[in-house]
Amino acid sequence: MSSKAALVFRVAAVAEALSWAALLVGMFLKYVVHSSHEGGVPVLGMVHGVIFALYVVVSLSVAKPLGWRPKTLVLALLASIPPLFTWLFEKWALRNGKLDGPQRLTHGGVGLFQVKEPVAV
Repeated sequence: MSSKAALVFRVAAVAEALSWAALLVGMFLKYVVHSSHEGGVPVLGMVHGVIFALYVVVSLSVAKPLGWRPKTLVLALLASIPPLFTWLFEKWALRNGKLDGPQRLTHGGVGLFQVKEPVAV
């Protein structure tokens, strides 16, 4: 269960960060470059809004399966406010074992930074 939860969270975090970046590019084109069109801001704004809401729902949903403490959940939710911080939070959570879950070995969690013992042949 936790490996699926971690995967869903990681996808949502990166998608939210990329949609933020795309919206910033669109706003740059609209307000700084003064392009003749909207710079895609209406569409990018809607896409980012939907992905933002998805990120919040996913963060709330995976907190229990991944064994997050309330502090970790609050950090995940706060990371959704500044641009690209969801990606930074995802990297931090991966490095600190927050995406492994409490039963990573029992249920096949990600365990990406777990030191594995060599197999005797």
